[in-house]
Amino acid sequence: MQYRKLDVAFLNIGHFLDHFFLLIFASAAALVLTQEWSISYSQLIPYATASFIAFGACTIPAGWLADKWSRENMMVIFFIGIGASALLASLSNTPLQMGICLTLVGVFASIYHPVGLAMLVQGRAKTGMPIAINGVFGNMGVASAALITAFFIDSIGWRSAFIIPGIISLLIGVTYLWITRKAQREAQNGESIQKKSTTSSSDTATVLDKKTWIWVFSIVCFTTAMGGLIFQSTTFALPKILDDKLAGIAGSATDIGWYSFIVFSVAAFAQLVVGYLLDKHSIRTIFMVIALLQAIFLGVMTQLSGLWTVLGAVVFMLAVFGQIPINDVLVGRISRNEWRSRAYAARYIITFSVMAFTIPLIAWIYGTWGSDTLFILLSMVALIIFSAILLLPKKPLSAQTSTSN
Repeated sequence: MQYRKLDVAFLNIGHFLDHFFLLIFASAAALVLTQEWSISYSQLIPYATASFIAFGACTIPAGWLADKWSRENMMVIFFIGIGASALLASLSNTPLQMGICLTLVGVFASIYHPVGLAMLVQGRAKTGMPIAINGVFGNMGVASAALITAFFIDSIGWRSAFIIPGIISLLIGVTYLWITRKAQREAQNGESIQKKSTTSSSDTATVLDKKTWIWVFSIVCFTTAMGGLIFQSTTFALPKILDDKLAGIAGSATDIGWYSFIVFSVAAFAQLVVGYLLDKHSIRTIFMVIALLQAIFLGVMTQLSGLWTVLGAVVFMLAVFGQIPINDVLVGRISRNEWRSRAYAARYIITFSVMAFTIPLIAWIYGTWGSDTLFILLSMVALIIFSAILLLPKKPLSAQTSTSN
């Protein structure tokens, strides 16, 4: 039990770092690299595209290796690999060099979701709150990326925004490796409660017939792809949008970082409310409400300016972050433990592939029409999600112990 709690702590930290590293460049590009490398924002951010392609494409091999080899070892590779990639990114002197290093970041970042989430829900009947708490850590990584990167830019320089977190991740990886090896030795010697194997026959999956399972999983994949488009667009572009709409109010990169941090950190806690509700009520109903709120609040953002932009951003990000645990809970409930990492990998390869496509889309829309058009399009996407949710079975998908799918 003690090791289980420690394991969950590392998984939560890993989720924080996963999203943190992916968004360092977003803030650095918006706040300093455009000036240092004499390139426009719309020309620079596409260099992050390959990173998000790798973030999606590599989830499948990561999930397969985790199920067939070791989830714990894959998490060690995650911590060490993403930290080393960040250190390489700090050495970049051109957009192309940065793009190559960011691709490595994406490769190692792809490990977390199919592996970490499978470890988190293993053996649990109620997964709403654990996933929600884990999601808060991930979104605090999103929030902290803008703030910490801006702080390093103003106080030390943009390279330190990659160097210091990279070193920290390397140290965490070495520590996690030592702890897992120690736990394995103790288990072999009978000195601790043996951990459940990742191929344990015990499971907590909802019993669904094959046709229903395929139908539900297809809807999960579609809605999570559309949700990924909204999530990536809002989290990646928010520092730039705030920089534009707070002109004359925010006087430095750190100011923009603070505003972004406030928006993301407050909104992240929506997941706790949603996670609690998922363990108590129908997923379908909760999902419908969240999607409708996204559509409304994203549309309202087009009418705001000045400090009202910050308040509006908090409100729509509450709805955006609130969707995150829903699809993860659905996948966890309908998937057997033996292949759950691969189920999460299939779900996330779709999400992250859409997120990769989103980077050049943001650049094109922002450069051609501005941020208001972006919000209008995202509001329409939220309505599409709402329509898809109507196709989910009305019967609540509650966790049940199952030995077959």
